[in-house]
Amino acid sequence: MLRRPRRNRRSAAIRGLAQEIHLTPQHLVQPLFLVEGSGVREAIPSLPGTFRLSVDEALKEVKACMALGLQSFILFPKIPDNKKDKRGTFSYDDDNFYLSAAAEIKAAFPEACLISDVALDPYSSDGHDGIVHDGKILNDETLHVLQKMGLAQAKAGFDILGPSDMMDGRVEALRVALDEEGFSDTGIMSYTAKYASAFYGPFRDALDSAPVEGEDIPADKKTYQMNPANRREALIEGELDMLEGADFLMVKPALHYMDVILTMKQHFEVPIAAYHVSGECAMLMAACQNGWLDYEQAMPETLLSLHRAGADVIITYFAKDFAERCG
Repeated sequence: MLRRPRRNRRSAAIRGLAQEIHLTPQHLVQPLFLVEGSGVREAIPSLPGTFRLSVDEALKEVKACMALGLQSFILFPKIPDNKKDKRGTFSYDDDNFYLSAAAEIKAAFPEACLISDVALDPYSSDGHDGIVHDGKILNDETLHVLQKMGLAQAKAGFDILGPSDMMDGRVEALRVALDEEGFSDTGIMSYTAKYASAFYGPFRDALDSAPVEGEDIPADKKTYQMNPANRREALIEGELDMLEGADFLMVKPALHYMDVILTMKQHFEVPIAAYHVSGECAMLMAACQNGWLDYEQAMPETLLSLHRAGADVIITYFAKDFAERCG
């Protein structure tokens, strides 16, 4: 045999020379869940190893991550029920702890990249990403709230806005609002292909952001999040987001949608992000805790596979663990 592919697998050194894909902490984004108060480090039972953090604890976490070469963070707020309303007005309130926490983190670590969450569901008394009226999600009315939210986040120091709401036209609405107010350098990482997935459970536990039961409140998010059966539709969303000024296109979830990640990578020139969501991470952790899988091998392999599929950016609850192992 003239060709023996096994020759390039013969030793660790040779395998390293032949390796096609290299994943580093620079490709990863660590999610952080923020709460009011101080000294708060509250475990999330459905997502082991992840915590709700007050800003002082979040600063410690960012410092530890930065020391490992992990520089990018996406922040999510857990809002008290008494500050929620049907239009999510606390999202742009001057007293919003999420905004002040971001400003404090950015001041302490100006070299860090902070990514926001732009959607109504953390702030909505209905638990939806848009304004609810007579059992329907109002698209265009929601855009005005998203613009106010996005501007408040840009002023707080976020480097990149992350519209996760899946309202039509929200990227353009944010881009126009940002440019008009002098924030032309603030980027947009659009949740382009965000599916109505069963794998968001632990995240909704962390933020208490699931849709509220009610006669005139939709029971799920299927009228605005994408159908898991559809792949070509992701190209429509991607084309629109590109035309509207998105700087990154995201696929969410990640592990169960690697075909969509590859499709987006093949069709668009901007970086492709993948959100390795809470349910996907929790499944792997549960299997490892039961002794069915080896975390030290399964976790890096999972992230590497997402990068191989075409994800330039991976948002994952394993980011810090991966960075620790790289060191």
